[in-house]
Amino acid sequence: MPHSSHRSARPLPPGSVPPHRRLGSPPSPKAAEDADGASRSHYLNNDEAADFLRLSPRTLEKQRVIGGGPRFRKFGRRVMYALADLQAWADARCFETTFDPAYLERHPGGARDDR
Repeated sequence: MPHSSHRSARPLPPGSVPPHRRLGSPPSPKAAEDADGASRSHYLNNDEAADFLRLSPRTLEKQRVIGGGPRFRKFGRRVMYALADLQAWADARCFETTFDPAYLERHPGGARDDR
């Protein structure tokens, strides 16, 4: 009997996806462990917060100095962001359109300067 290099005892039909690669398959125990650990952490450091918001870590650093960024906490030298504060900051930047009055108040230029 020829030896198969695939770990499965049954060969997969051409074009099919192995069970561990399918979307919606249960996460590996290690991935589930990591997800549980992240959900239990209430505070994120600068890099983690930037990743959460999909911003540059440098952007958050600048916003701490000039203002306009999410609320942060200082524990000694360590800067930490609460998940709830990051979410609230992101939610405050939710607009329907660029002509939304709240959007126009926050962003100079645009339609209000044309009046």
